[in-house]
Amino acid sequence: MKAASRLLVASLVLSAGASSSCKDDKPKDTPPPPPPPPVASAKAGACTSGGGELTDPVSAAFFPKAAGGYCVDPQGEIKTYGEKGKLSMDEVCTTAFDGECEVYKKFGLKRVVSLHYVDGSGKGGTVEVNLSQFADVPGAYGMYTLRVVAGDPAELQYVNENESPEQLAKSSEAILGTIGKELGQRLPGATTLPPAAQMLPAEKRVSNGIVYHPKDVLGWNATGPGAVGFYKDGDRRWRVLAIVKDDAEQAKDAFKTIKAKPGTLPIPNTGDEAAHVVLPSAGEDKASAPKVEMLVARKGNVVWGVGDEEYVLRAATGPDREKARLTKDDAVAKMKELLAIPAPPAGAPAGSAAKAGTSAAPATSAPKKK
Repeated sequence: MKAASRLLVASLVLSAGASSSCKDDKPKDTPPPPPPPPVASAKAGACTSGGGELTDPVSAAFFPKAAGGYCVDPQGEIKTYGEKGKLSMDEVCTTAFDGECEVYKKFGLKRVVSLHYVDGSGKGGTVEVNLSQFADVPGAYGMYTLRVVAGDPAELQYVNENESPEQLAKSSEAILGTIGKELGQRLPGATTLPPAAQMLPAEKRVSNGIVYHPKDVLGWNATGPGAVGFYKDGDRRWRVLAIVKDDAEQAKDAFKTIKAKPGTLPIPNTGDEAAHVVLPSAGEDKASAPKVEMLVARKGNVVWGVGDEEYVLRAATGPDREKARLTKDDAVAKMKELLAIPAPPAGAPAGSAAKAGTSAAPATSAPKKK
């Protein structure tokens, strides 16, 4: 298997009865996968033998048999889909991801392994795990960031009808963090992020605030892979775009595509070339969606953007919406800082962007709620 930790995305769900979950205040462009069907509660002592057998030879080394008082369910079934799996990729659509299948396929889903852990104390907890393999690193990292930002920001869900919300939060943090960390340490390969994600400045970026687009960043066709960072300073919110190309000519082509959109105005004396653009709306109700604006500039083989935070604009109305916009002066000042970041050398391998002084959490790090 062409394995690297960035090619694999793990989703964990802990359940013990009826559904309960926490909600954040962000619009959901893509909802997280639904909770799995309930499984029979394990009795006390279910983990005495060390847990069930990891019967899939391709992924067995990635899973701990036991962690945090939980173990692989001795009575459970390990399901495998797609490449070298017992079930087809079409069956993952009907039995594992429900209506989410096409979203995963869009990012290059190749293989899925599904299993669950049970609470060895007999309290009824069950951790469901789906480990997804993608065709390449950009697809896997893009899917990971889509889940963190557009769905549950922690990529983890906890369900238990017998606990209060406070108890739910405490229990989920303990067991999901333990199993998630074990999985992250076992997945093979480097944890280097794609260059565009590395270029995004760490200062004032919200926790796990990156969305990576393997192809058409921000809905712009043929612009290639790019990363969008979410930033906050006090009550001010904004987004930063980074597109890194192999050479300046490719960056010019991407910028040409961007500035060809309706409503674009050229901006002089900013980078090698710059423009003010109106972004396509990410929501379903485009008629009532707020106009989202961005200052985009190219310098060498990097295209930068700094613009409005769409989540904030959607939530505001009237004068408050206008106050929430990034001002022209703020956009220009932030763009100057971005243009001062050294670009990776043309044709440089992934990882070289880190020398620019920026940083981002590795794809295998455990996400945290804001």
